[in-house]
Amino acid sequence: MSVYTTVTREELAAWLERYAVGELTDLKGIAAGIENTNYFVTTSNGRYVLTLFEKLQAHELPFYLNLMAHLAGRGVPCPRPIPDGNGGLLGTLNGKPASLVTLLPGKDVVHPSTDHCAQVGALLADIHHAGASYAAHMNNPRGLSWWTAVMPEILPFLSSEDAALLREEIGFQSSRRVSDLPRGAIHADLFRDNVLFDHDRLAGVIDFYFACTDTLLYDVAITVNDWCITPALELDEERCDALLRAYAGHRPFAAEERRAWPAMLRAAALRFWVSRLYDFHLPRPGELTHAKDPAHFRGILRTHVSHEHALP
Repeated sequence: MSVYTTVTREELAAWLERYAVGELTDLKGIAAGIENTNYFVTTSNGRYVLTLFEKLQAHELPFYLNLMAHLAGRGVPCPRPIPDGNGGLLGTLNGKPASLVTLLPGKDVVHPSTDHCAQVGALLADIHHAGASYAAHMNNPRGLSWWTAVMPEILPFLSSEDAALLREEIGFQSSRRVSDLPRGAIHADLFRDNVLFDHDRLAGVIDFYFACTDTLLYDVAITVNDWCITPALELDEERCDALLRAYAGHRPFAAEERRAWPAMLRAAALRFWVSRLYDFHLPRPGELTHAKDPAHFRGILRTHVSHEHALP
């Protein structure tokens, strides 16, 4: 784990007394993930995931936990937060906000097929449908205002070419009007490692801790930029077409979304280029970083700038 808080079996056993999940039988740290501390928890009643939040504050977390409960109650295969004896979904463990959620079956896929992508497209549309009735609102914390705010901090670390690209793209995105696009609760991080498959059948979607209220098309673009990219950092047309057609089969794209699609692919690439640049060059003090290579999304952004793609 790149940021972590140690939890002993004795500490967790005492904490679990407020939950109706049985007796603790096993506790194992999860190495994946760079935002939170995660443990697999096994009890006499089943298996769960314990998350201790390293960055998010307690007042921010109800949006995410209640969204997961909302989606799970409407058939979306996502973790369901476990309430404590008072019905609360959030506690405190070793000084950190903490939650317990159900463990989903399956594992992620590294090299997705067109069928995997089609299932993901349908899942994303279902998330957007179910999220439409979620009343809570949270502005995107990693949106345009954040890109603009952190740009001066990032620019000194960049080559003149990359600095020019960053300035130009943020300027381009600032000039766009997206207020007329369909909006709602989005996952905002639907990468391959956040979707689980069980024998090639989609079994679940995890990690909603970048979820927010934003344009639905932006969520689609984020997903395409991970699931449908070739090693040359170009769109794989077959996988992209499968994902978009499956999504549209559940939620047809509006005319204004078709017009916005090329720019939205660029916005989705820019978001992760900026955040990876920030995490790579400006890590938090005391953080054990597993920062990912910013060059990956810089390459995807360059590809989208030079090639426009249309929705099917």
